[in-house]
Amino acid sequence: MRFLFARPLGLRIAVIGLFTAGAHWAVAAAAEPRSMEAQADEPAGLLTLDGAIAAALARNPDLAAGEFAVKAADARVAQARLRPNPELSVELENFAGSGALQGTTGLESTLSLSQVVELGGKRRLRTDLAVTDRDVLGVERQAQQLDVLAEVTRRFIALIAAQDRVALAKVTSEIAQRTHEAIGMRVQAARSPEAERMRSSIALTRARVEQQQAESEMRAARQALAALWGSERPAFTEATGDLLTLKPVKPVETVLAELERNPDYLRFASEARLRDAELRLARAQARPNIVFGVGMRRFEETNDSALVAGFSIPLPISDRNQGGIREAEMRRAQTDAQQRAALVRAHATVFGLYQELTATRIRVDTLHGNALPEAQQALEQTQYGYERGRFSYLELATAQQELLDLRAAIIDAAADYHRLLAEIERLTNAPLGLELP
Repeated sequence: MRFLFARPLGLRIAVIGLFTAGAHWAVAAAAEPRSMEAQADEPAGLLTLDGAIAAALARNPDLAAGEFAVKAADARVAQARLRPNPELSVELENFAGSGALQGTTGLESTLSLSQVVELGGKRRLRTDLAVTDRDVLGVERQAQQLDVLAEVTRRFIALIAAQDRVALAKVTSEIAQRTHEAIGMRVQAARSPEAERMRSSIALTRARVEQQQAESEMRAARQALAALWGSERPAFTEATGDLLTLKPVKPVETVLAELERNPDYLRFASEARLRDAELRLARAQARPNIVFGVGMRRFEETNDSALVAGFSIPLPISDRNQGGIREAEMRRAQTDAQQRAALVRAHATVFGLYQELTATRIRVDTLHGNALPEAQQALEQTQYGYERGRFSYLELATAQQELLDLRAAIIDAAADYHRLLAEIERLTNAPLGLELP
């Protein structure tokens, strides 16, 4: 009688390299927003990470809503380019009075047209500000797309790990079933006590319950992934990949040097340009505008008419926009300070994630390369001894459970590795894996 696995447990996921391609795709997509009508089809059949990324970029509800913000920014640019409207005014004087000014006898009416002339290049500066604001929004859109891609990767990894846990749970149930049947035959042959069959029955029940739980978690993971492209019922059948494909990664110094390529930090450069534009506009607004006017005045009493003209300009005695200029200067300085603080935090975060990634890689290699063969060999020896009466059922069940727990730990460790890798690539917007020759 043998209690070995009927088939090797497949651990399936492919993440290294795919997230990087998707991340740079997001940056390109930000420059050319997709129309809401030109959307990818619902993923069906076997699902790869590339397929999930394509669907999320084309159909993600949050990204679709963000397109309206881009269009709104374009509208602000168009509005900023407009000149001030001319003003038409009508003025009536010397009527409905007393004496000679009763009624409309002495009425004087003036029809005039006035125009504000903006000095200091305000319209150009206002347009530059709106364009820069739109550029900042474009960088933020890139960061938003990277957030979506990172979430796709995390949920894809979670789904692959859930599928592997279902496969492991099925193997566990099959082992428990075969063990229960074999012990039943031994009990009938009076070679084992009835208590062993009862224990094996309990183990079989637990294995089936855990399989149902694993299948429920897998269904939830499928739905969570499909929600990223707005699907209420996933059309794909299975996510595919190889969980144990762990490529070597770049040195930590190289990874840290790539931090400033991320849209999260490029945003600060764009925001600095925005603050500079705000400061230039604030200084220009210190110069007053001139209002020119020209019109026609009619004298009712003499039935004569004459041209009138004039101009007005505010006197910048107390209000020279000092507060607005100072505020713009402080916001510019604040942006520099925020950029420095964000980079310091990002360096610490990426360094910590990289150390955790290195430790997780060692954990996967140790569990899969060293502990797993030893656990398999220990189970074989325990099975051999149990068949010859040297070991109890409890010892056999313990050896089986140790091997199953080890396989589950390998799934968790490999999933952790790919999640950490995706987090670092999200923060650096650069591939972390090295291509092997």
